[in-house]
Amino acid sequence: MKQLSIGKSDIKSSRFIYGCMRIAGDNSESDRNKGKRAIMTALDNGYNHFDHADIYGGGACESLFGELLAETPHLREQMILTSKAGIRPRSNSHDSYAPTRYDFSQRYLMKSVEGSLLRLNTDYLDMFLLHRPDYLFDVEEVADTFALLKASGKVKHFGVSNFKPSQVELLKSKLSMPLLVNQVEINIHNIDTLMDGTLDQCQQHGITPIAWCPLGGVAYPAWGNTFSTDDEQRIGAELAQQSEKHACAPWQVMLAWLLKHPANILPIIGSTTPERIVAAKQALTLDYSREDWYRLLEARNGQQVP
Repeated sequence: MKQLSIGKSDIKSSRFIYGCMRIAGDNSESDRNKGKRAIMTALDNGYNHFDHADIYGGGACESLFGELLAETPHLREQMILTSKAGIRPRSNSHDSYAPTRYDFSQRYLMKSVEGSLLRLNTDYLDMFLLHRPDYLFDVEEVADTFALLKASGKVKHFGVSNFKPSQVELLKSKLSMPLLVNQVEINIHNIDTLMDGTLDQCQQHGITPIAWCPLGGVAYPAWGNTFSTDDEQRIGAELAQQSEKHACAPWQVMLAWLLKHPANILPIIGSTTPERIVAAKQALTLDYSREDWYRLLEARNGQQVP
């Protein structure tokens, strides 16, 4: 599979990242075995970058991946392991209530990294990302936390997820190391990053954008879907025409649409179906034109660009 350097680093990531949010399934033996097969399929097909978070499956997804590494430890040096933290789930005991919240406190982030390392059965993360912006985060405290994690050897590189440009600039202003990535939702439904300066900032500062939910609105419903039936029919018709032109499935056209952007978006593939993990690579071979790209945008918006 094609590879690209992540940010301004010498790390070479596969053009598609394998997303591990669903690899544990319902945590049954059959689902866990299916998850392991999916990981091996990804590796066998050139995926070398695996995306985790401490909350995926309540930790079960990292634990499953760690089991696989314990069984095949030689694979660790062949892969990029990324994990994220900062989202704390809701808790409700008889004497206190804590809502779902974000937490970038040093104590919590250090504990989260330790937990991920233990579950993943590894001594270090190649990249650690802040999962969602904490409205109460102290930028000096976060910068100090990153420095401690770096000095300890527990994390090699850092990035963010779901950050707006102003939040990236704030954090960058206090860090002694570069932010390599910003993992954000990008798909045909959610094109905020095209409009709010996120992808511009990525190009300007050499930050790699990673697209989560890249097939939202195509292969599965988008988060917070606002498309009308007319919107969906119009987009579907254009995707059908383009898939016929390129001899592929509509969802592969959608991946090509993301790959076309000059910010070098790395889409996350989260399927646990081996055939789809393999088939995603066809999008890398499409001769996808500027005209194709704008036709799909026009179908999405229901009108020409101004």
